[in-house]
Amino acid sequence: MKFFETSKFYTLKKSTYINLRWIGIIGQLISINIVYFYLNFQFDFFLANIAVFAGILSNLYLILIYQKTQLSDRSALIFLLIDIFQLGVLIYLTGGISNPFIIFIIIPSIFASSNLGLRTNLLLVLTTILVIIFLTFFHKDLPGPLSDHFHVSPYYYYSIPISLIIALVFLNFFAIIFGSESRLRKEALNKMEEVMAKEHEMLSLGGQAAAAAHSLGTPLSTIKIISQELKEQFKNNKDIFPDIELLSSQVERCNQILKRLSLNPNEEDDFIDEDLSIRNYLKEIIASFNETSGKVFIFNFDQDSNSKKITKSIEIVYGLRNFIGNANKYSKSKIYISLKSDNDFTEISIEDDGDGFPNDILSKIGEPYLKPFNEKLKDKSGLGLGIFIGKTLLEKNFATINCRNSKTRSGAEIIIKWQNKDLFKI
Repeated sequence: MKFFETSKFYTLKKSTYINLRWIGIIGQLISINIVYFYLNFQFDFFLANIAVFAGILSNLYLILIYQKTQLSDRSALIFLLIDIFQLGVLIYLTGGISNPFIIFIIIPSIFASSNLGLRTNLLLVLTTILVIIFLTFFHKDLPGPLSDHFHVSPYYYYSIPISLIIALVFLNFFAIIFGSESRLRKEALNKMEEVMAKEHEMLSLGGQAAAAAHSLGTPLSTIKIISQELKEQFKNNKDIFPDIELLSSQVERCNQILKRLSLNPNEEDDFIDEDLSIRNYLKEIIASFNETSGKVFIFNFDQDSNSKKITKSIEIVYGLRNFIGNANKYSKSKIYISLKSDNDFTEISIEDDGDGFPNDILSKIGEPYLKPFNEKLKDKSGLGLGIFIGKTLLEKNFATINCRNSKTRSGAEIIIKWQNKDLFKI
């Protein structure tokens, strides 16, 4: 991995960053001039203004020359380093670590910690720590006459840089962790949107297939009639008749395919254009897995389980399929699906006879991009995207999801529950 390798997630919005820099620069100008002209404190006023002027020049460069709307990871690193050194120069000229404004030295790295890459953040943190240490031992006196009355114990003096470094590391650590989780969730949500867009696209293509099937019906019927007449005409010709018979059978096969497309454009989801009960949704999903899986699906339901139809929902279908597909993938031989319902609630339980969820990620189930710590389990587990997508889609449709290891079997168990009043208003 190259040091300056960037990601589409590791950027800063230029306009926001410029505005924040203007606030800092204006604050520096006001502070310097008030302290020098109004309070009559003595310090190197000329060099302090040159340091501020350097910040103004870098901001003008961003506005007038840097054309991109986003600062890349590398560009952001360069300008944030400029901010750290520019503020470090001001603090050096006005008392070093004993200057109360020293707290501002940690702001650039904290600002970047949730938006930029890990290596960029580490470099900014290390640079800030080095600047703090430098300002602890090398600096000019506090502006006079304040320096005449500032005397503290060495214990207190050296506790200032230590506390700043601890705060810097602590705040950056949490910002990096939260920023990383936010980026992963954003990426997972984008994948979910792509999946749903693809599902809707398939429905659209299905409608076009139905229209094409309708248009092709007439010419195919004509071919069928002609092939039947040819069969009668050449039934005694042993050389030609087999070919005509094959032509007729293929025409019939085309008719069946077009009929199936007309009635059901999306063959994979042959129930997608119907309003079904949850029981029938599950039956159809299980049937689709039975065609390709060699495992046993055991479906139990109450005889009086709610048979009321619900409005067709791609989200519910896809969410249930994700969970049943996961059970199919990680089971050894059997998948147990049960449906219970009464007047108030509808509950679906999906269990398998596999190894279950790894204990170290059990509390995080439902988050995307999960990996167990156990090296032996890493190759057997996925990224958690299936559960994340299924959970998000079903929760969007008023379901509550409980993911755990089964109490009665060796594998995982997913419990999906609706209040009927919510389920029937979908």
